[in-house]
Amino acid sequence: MVAEAQPTTPSSASFTVQNGFAYRFEWGANGLRALAPVVEVIVIVDVLRFTSAVSAAVEVGATVFPCRWNDQQANEFARLRGAQLAGRRERGELSLSPTDLLSTSAGTRLVLPSPNGASLTLTARELGARHVLAGCLRNASVTAAVARTLARRNGTIGIIGAGERWHDEAGVLRPAVEDLIGAGAILAALDPSASVSAPACSPEAAAARAAFIAARPRLHATLADTASGRELIARGWHDDVDTCAALDVATRAAVLFDDSFVAA
Repeated sequence: MVAEAQPTTPSSASFTVQNGFAYRFEWGANGLRALAPVVEVIVIVDVLRFTSAVSAAVEVGATVFPCRWNDQQANEFARLRGAQLAGRRERGELSLSPTDLLSTSAGTRLVLPSPNGASLTLTARELGARHVLAGCLRNASVTAAVARTLARRNGTIGIIGAGERWHDEAGVLRPAVEDLIGAGAILAALDPSASVSAPACSPEAAAARAAFIAARPRLHATLADTASGRELIARGWHDDVDTCAALDVATRAAVLFDDSFVAA
C-alpha cells in the first residue's frame, strides 16, 4: 500500500520576504536576515543618529567605518585603517553627533560605533548584501535615486528600520517611529506619486510611506516628541534633533564600499 502524499507547508520565512513588491520594509536584524538574500539593495535607516551622522560625514568628504558598539577591537581596527575612533560628545570628541560631523574636515577617516545602525550595516555585509546604503531624512531623495540605479538588475530595494533597544537584559528591539518616518521618506522618493497608496510598495513599505506623508508637515516637532528625540534633548543635544530632522538637504548618498561608507 502506497502512503498518501502529505501536502507541503511553506516555511513561515517565505511569507516574510514580501515577494512580488519592488520596495519592502522590515525591522532590525531579523528583518535584515529575511530581506538581504532576496533584494538587490539594502538601505539601513537609523535617523537618531547613526545614519544621519554617516550622511553628514560623507557630505563633507569624510569616510566612515561602521563598528559594533563596545567592540574590544575598535582601537586596533581604527589603527589599521589610519582612522580616528569616535568618542563622546561630552568630551568634545567626534561622535555620533551629525551636527558636529558637518564641521569635520574633508578626508577625515572615522570609525563610528553604534549599537543599532552600525551593527546592522556589518550584519548586512556578513550576509552578503549586494549593495548597502545609509539612509535618513537628510539624504532621502538622493538615497532613493542611487538605490534605484543600483537595483537595476532586479529592481528590488529593502529598507530596514534600525529601531532602538529596550534597556533590559534581553535588549529586545523597540521599533522607533523616527526610523519608520525616515524609511517612509525614502519610499516616498522612490514612488513620488501624490497618492498615499504605492503599488510598488509592499503593505509594510506602504505603511512607512504613509507615516512619512502624515508627519512631513511637522517633521521637527514629531522627531522632538519621540522617545529618542526627548532623550537627546534631555542630554542637551537639541541641535542633533534639528540636524536629523532636516529633509533632503544632502546632495550625496552614503554607500558601503568594502568596509566603509563613502559618498556617491
